[in-house]
Amino acid sequence: MANNDSNELTREDFDAGPSSYDEIEPNLYLGNLTAAKDIKWLKDTKISHILTVDSCPLPRQVEQLPNINLKFIQITDMPRENILTFFEDTYQFIDNALQNDKKVLVHCYFGVSRSATLVIAYIMKKHKLTYEDAYKLVKSKRRFVGPNPGFIAQLKLYETMGFTIDNHLIKPDPQLTTVRPEPTVYRCKRCRRVVASASNLLPHFPNERQIWRYIGNKTYDGLSPKQIQKLAKIEKHKKDGTSNSTEACTKTHFIEPLAWMRDIIHNVEGKLNCPKCETKLGSFSWISGCQCPCGAKVAPAFYLVPSKVDWSNVVQNVLVTI
Repeated sequence: MANNDSNELTREDFDAGPSSYDEIEPNLYLGNLTAAKDIKWLKDTKISHILTVDSCPLPRQVEQLPNINLKFIQITDMPRENILTFFEDTYQFIDNALQNDKKVLVHCYFGVSRSATLVIAYIMKKHKLTYEDAYKLVKSKRRFVGPNPGFIAQLKLYETMGFTIDNHLIKPDPQLTTVRPEPTVYRCKRCRRVVASASNLLPHFPNERQIWRYIGNKTYDGLSPKQIQKLAKIEKHKKDGTSNSTEACTKTHFIEPLAWMRDIIHNVEGKLNCPKCETKLGSFSWISGCQCPCGAKVAPAFYLVPSKVDWSNVVQNVLVTI
C-alpha cells in the first residue's frame, strides 16, 4: 500500500493488471488504468488528453506531467449510477482534442464498462449511430468492451433523445409561475402545494407503449399517428377548458420533469416527494419507465399517484420559498 499520512486509499494502491489499450478511431484510445499510469507509453504515443472515469483520480506523477490535459469524472461501475448527464461534457472534451489533432485516452479501471460507455456515446453522437451500431464499432476495435446493463439503458435513452441532453428538458416549477399562470393544477393532497399544471401532463392510452422524446419543446415523437390525433384532441380540450372525451387513462398521472424534482438530475430512478411537506407523491425512472395499471408503458416516466394529489381549478399565485 502506498505511504500517506491520512491512511486513505489513493490510486497508487490499486493494480488494474497489464497495460491494455486500443485505438478506436484515429487518435482516440480506450484503455485501462495501467495504460493511463504508463508515463513512457503516454509520452511515446504523444497522449495529450486523458479522460478518467473512475472512483479515484490518476496518481500525482501523471497529474504533474507537462502538456497533459486531464478530466476526472467520479463514477462507480454500478447500473444505477447516472452516467448520462456526462455525455455532453465528455463529448466536447474528446471532440475538441481530436479537432486540434491531439491524442486522447479514455480510461476507467479495466477499460471495459465506464470508459467504454463514454466512448460509445461519443461515437453515437459523432456519427449519428444507434447504440447497437456504435457498440459493434467499438467492440470491433476492443473486443472486451461491456457496459453494465444500467449504462446500456442510458445509452439507448441517449439515442432516443437524439444524442442531446436538452437544456430545456426540466420545465419551470408551476408553483412559482407568475406570468400567465394556468387555471387548472394538481396540488399535494396533504399541504396543498401546487406540483403540476395541466400543460405538464403527458397523456397515455390503455395497453399502448409510448416513448416521450424531450428534444426542444415537448414532442410526441415515437407515437403512432392515431396516438398523435388523440393527443391533439387532448391539447385542444386543455386550451378550451372543455371536458375531455378522449380515451386517455387517468389511473396514473404522467408529467414532464419539473424544477421542484430535486433528485432527477443525479439519479436514474427514485421517489418524487412533495417539495414542501416531503410526502411521497410518485416516482420517476429515466431508463425503465413505468407501467400504468391500464397496461400502458411510458418511458422515461415521471408520475404522480392520483390518490396523493387533488385537481384544482384555482391557482394561488404566491411565490413559495422552499
